[in-house]
Amino acid sequence: MFTTMQQPNLPSSRLTGFHRLSLAERQTIVHDWASQTSRHWDETSRQDLFGPPNGLDLQTADQLIENTIGRFALPLGIATNFRINGRDRLIPMITEEPSVIAGASNAARLMRLAGGITASSDPPLMIGQVQLLDVPQMKRAMAALNEKKAAILAAANEALGSLAQRGGGAREIELRQLSHAKIGPMLVVHLLVDCQDAMGANAINTALERIAPSLAEISKGRVVLRILSNLNDRRLARARAQINADAFSHSSVDGPPILQRVYEAAALAEIDPYRAATHNKGILNGIDAVVLATGNDWRAVEAGAHAYAARTGNYRSLSTWQVDEYGNLMGSLELPLALGIVGGSTRAHPGAKAALALLDVQSASELAEIVASVGLAQNFAALLALAGEGIQHGHMRLHARQIALSAGASDEMVGQIAAVMIAENDIRPSRAAELMKSMTSAGDHS
Repeated sequence: MFTTMQQPNLPSSRLTGFHRLSLAERQTIVHDWASQTSRHWDETSRQDLFGPPNGLDLQTADQLIENTIGRFALPLGIATNFRINGRDRLIPMITEEPSVIAGASNAARLMRLAGGITASSDPPLMIGQVQLLDVPQMKRAMAALNEKKAAILAAANEALGSLAQRGGGAREIELRQLSHAKIGPMLVVHLLVDCQDAMGANAINTALERIAPSLAEISKGRVVLRILSNLNDRRLARARAQINADAFSHSSVDGPPILQRVYEAAALAEIDPYRAATHNKGILNGIDAVVLATGNDWRAVEAGAHAYAARTGNYRSLSTWQVDEYGNLMGSLELPLALGIVGGSTRAHPGAKAALALLDVQSASELAEIVASVGLAQNFAALLALAGEGIQHGHMRLHARQIALSAGASDEMVGQIAAVMIAENDIRPSRAAELMKSMTSAGDHS
C-alpha cells in the first residue's frame, strides 16, 4: 500500500531560480525553509551542514575509521521541486557529477504538475545467512531446525537486545538446500529480522553469531559463513509518477513526441543488459547522492539494487515506463533499500545528522520512500536528455565549470571561462587553458 501524507501548510519546494542565487543566498533559503518544515532543524544543524568543517572535524573523523589522516570533501547540493506523498521536500544530495541535481530538480518540477511522486515501502525486514556444510542428512536436519524454530528465534532476539525490545527483532527462519555447489551440498539458514529504523547490519551479524552454534548442533553440520545479505528483497521501496503530455506547453519542446521517445528509450533497458547497466547507473546517481548525504551505506544499496535487477536471471531495468492513450508518461521504480536513521554514521557524522534533520524523516521507511522517489526522478531526467538533445549537450554545459577548474582557473575566472566555452560550444580542457592564459595576460597588462 502506498503511504499518503496530507500536505501541511508549509513552504513549497518549488524554488524558481534557486540555481541562479549566490551560495550564501541558497544557504539562507534552505535554513529558513528547514526552520519552518522540520521538527529537528536548529542552528547546530545549520552549522553542521553549511559551515566549516562541514560537519566533520578531524577528531570525529579519527573515531569513524582507522588510520585517519584527514578528510575528503564532496559538494553538497539541494534538489528542489520535490513533492512526495503530498509533502514538499528539499533533498540533500552529495555528488561530484554535474547535471545530477539539476536533472533531478527539473524532473521533480515536471512530475509535480501531475501531483508529484507517490511512494511506498515494505516493513524493514532484512535477511541474515548462516552457511552449513557437511550436513549428513539434509531432510532430517531441515525438519529438526523447523522443530526448534521458536528456540532459535528466542536466542536471536536475546542477542538483538534493544532492537527486539523496541518492537523489532527476529521474525522467521527459512531453510534453503543448495545442491550444486562445487564444494558439495549445503544448507543455508535465513534469519529474517525486523530492523525498525536501523539499517541493521551489525545487529543481524551479532544475532547470526549467537545462533550459529545451535544451528550446527541441530543440523549436525559445520558452520562457515554468518553474514547478512545485501539482496534485501523483503525490504523494497517503490515510487511512481506521471508526466503529463502538456507539461512542456510553456517551452519549445513538443510534449507527446518527446515523451514517446523517452518510452522508446526505456524499452531498450528492459531487454538489454548493456543498456540496463547504464540505465540503472543513472537511477543510482540520484539514490547514492541522498544515501551518502544521510550517512547510509551506498555500497550496500548498489549491491542490492544490481542483484535485484538480475533476480530473474537476466539483468534488466529497475524502472518501467508506459505511455497512455493521451500521451502521458507513467513511470515506476522498485528496488531494495536498506536504510537507517539511527546508528552508524547517521548519528556519528554531524553532517549526516543535519541532512536527516533537513528531511525531517520520522522512520527509515520514510527515508527509503524519499530515496526511491529521487531515483525515479533521476531516471526520467537521464531519459529525457537522451531522447532529446543527447546526454552530452546539457551535461557538458554544466561540466564547463569543472573543466575550467581542472585547467587551473581561479575562482574569479571560472564563471567567465565557462560562459565563453558554452557560448562557443567548445567545452574542452585545452580551450579552458587558452582562455585562462588570455585572461591572465590581459590582467597583467591592465
